[in-house]
Amino acid sequence: MGVTAVAKKDFRDSIRSYTLLGLVLSFTAFAAGLAVIQWVPPLYRDSTVETSTLALLNSMRQPTVFFVPLISLAVTYNTIAGERESGSMRLLLALPNSRRDVVFGKYLGRTSVLVVGLLVGYAVAGLVALLTYESFDIAVFGLYTALTLFYGAVYTALATGFSAGMDSRFKALAGASALYSLFLLGWDVLLLVLQLLVYGQDIPEGGLPDWFNFIGLLNPSTAFMHAARAVIPEYAQITFYPESSAFYLQDWVGFVVLVVWAVVPLTLGYLRFARADIQ
Repeated sequence: MGVTAVAKKDFRDSIRSYTLLGLVLSFTAFAAGLAVIQWVPPLYRDSTVETSTLALLNSMRQPTVFFVPLISLAVTYNTIAGERESGSMRLLLALPNSRRDVVFGKYLGRTSVLVVGLLVGYAVAGLVALLTYESFDIAVFGLYTALTLFYGAVYTALATGFSAGMDSRFKALAGASALYSLFLLGWDVLLLVLQLLVYGQDIPEGGLPDWFNFIGLLNPSTAFMHAARAVIPEYAQITFYPESSAFYLQDWVGFVVLVVWAVVPLTLGYLRFARADIQ
């Protein structure tokens, strides 16, 4: 069958199980709701980007950072582990599929599901903005949409890799929940604990050092916002990070961090799955 065939089968299965429909409906409601928020603090009114466009990006910033990983992990965590537990994985491997085909095909299939859901939602949001805003920059919004798809694909890779390494739905769910808690809820807590351990309650006069800020950048969700700043300079007006001349703190590094978070977990998950005894 090959990678492409596995991806197509996974996509069709998501349609039959209403996963795709549920994702499209939920994200459309989410994106359309954010699109009706046309408020920008006075601080941003001197931007070269049209006010309405920046308003939309501002309203979508934090919800996107939190919601996209959630739906990526939710629709992907059991894609391989669930089939291993149910026994259907043996049937899939009995066909002319290698384990590499299964892992990477499942990743492409789940990413396709996510992309369709996000594209429909963002298309509706863009249409609302185009019809109701006084001005709207389609090119800027298109760039942000593409970045969001990339961001979601990174978390899909994380979840696929984790699912490939687990042998039950419960373990896969626990792993996905732990990943979400770490990146979206616990990372700032860990940074605060590290800061207290190294510097106590007194921050150095010149601010925190570059190496400390780099640890913050290693969070894929923070890396996404840096990547957005790299291709949409005006995005810096609604995100605030310490300025630094260190090359590893430049906004383009966000893309490198995201690629690493996609490639490494997916590869490790495949290597573990390749050695697993499928019962």
